[in-house]
Amino acid sequence: MGRDKAAIDTNAPSAASAEPIVVPEENSDAAILPIAGALSRSRGVPTQMRRRTQSDSPAESVGQSEAGDLPQITSQTLRLALRVQSIKKRFRKVEAIRDVSFQLNVGERLALLGPNGAGKTTLIRCLAGRTKPDSGSIELLGNPLPPTGGRDQLGLVPQDIAIYGDLTTRENLVAFARFHGLRGSDLRRRVDWALEWTGLADRQGELVGGFSGGMKRRVNLACGVMHSPSVLLLDEPTVGVDPQSRQRIFEMLDQLRDSGTSILLTTHHLDEAEQRCDRIVIIDHGRVIADGTLDDLIQSTIGPSRHVRLRIDRPLEQPIMPWYVGPIHASLGEDTRVDECCLQTRVSDVAGQLPGLLQGVSSAGYSILNVEVHSPSLHDVFLHLTGQELRD
Repeated sequence: MGRDKAAIDTNAPSAASAEPIVVPEENSDAAILPIAGALSRSRGVPTQMRRRTQSDSPAESVGQSEAGDLPQITSQTLRLALRVQSIKKRFRKVEAIRDVSFQLNVGERLALLGPNGAGKTTLIRCLAGRTKPDSGSIELLGNPLPPTGGRDQLGLVPQDIAIYGDLTTRENLVAFARFHGLRGSDLRRRVDWALEWTGLADRQGELVGGFSGGMKRRVNLACGVMHSPSVLLLDEPTVGVDPQSRQRIFEMLDQLRDSGTSILLTTHHLDEAEQRCDRIVIIDHGRVIADGTLDDLIQSTIGPSRHVRLRIDRPLEQPIMPWYVGPIHASLGEDTRVDECCLQTRVSDVAGQLPGLLQGVSSAGYSILNVEVHSPSLHDVFLHLTGQELRD
């Protein structure tokens, strides 16, 4: 863009005369971000990076009309990292968020799921102070948040890579540490920690523009936590990376959670939410439609029965006769589907019902070529709640 890149010196004092870093056009989450003296001037600094000033009055909190209308602090409040109550956001005629309420417990990893257009990214932007909700309230560690600013204890890692491709790994980490107010020995210690945490200490002097997608994601994640936030927001942290990089990123997140960081992440990888998160919130059409552990969601939707799929040697031409499970008379249920040479049904007791089903199919003269038994999954719950129609 015609401007020389500023040198990054971890020992240099803050100087208002330092050259700004010009962010490449493809980095949509930042504009021109000066390295030195950035936090002394809010101009050019992303709102989630600004330090709270005297003008950031608590009376300006979303959904709060007077300074005296502060929430009552209780033992339950102290256990909450984040509380979202009745958030609404409209863009002209589109209701992006209709009425969303949920909470994130201290030390918890919460998955926020939903189809395309459900309102996930808009909600993350509201939490991060990048979009102002029309109504509702947000509390961070028991304190009401203003529409923008006041988010020193909040970290944000956006879906789009928001790092400088023409800076080295170390230079990126130093820059973002300075944005968050770190200086001197604190800055150097945090940068050294981040290099070890990401596994990129041996690549610290290389330009990140030449890194793989997974390596960029790790640098992106580190830049979002240089200020040691208590709560971390992650928007699709593993999009577009290979399985090895996904594994490494979640190992990094495990370390953050072990150190006490509460994590809220959005993802379209349902296996990540199922295996890696303590609790799940599903939103659709701007509303929360499910909230709980995986077991809670299964119990309240599809139930704990197992899905059984039999592949037989030829199309089924006659119904399977009822059979007995001990003294109990059993037969195929109403949710049984027959498709070509495949029979699918659900059983609540695999050990008790499956042998009778197999015997019934064999007695009808069919050879069983394959048997599959599937436990209920988050994938089943998600499709049950949101439907199978494509969302573009």
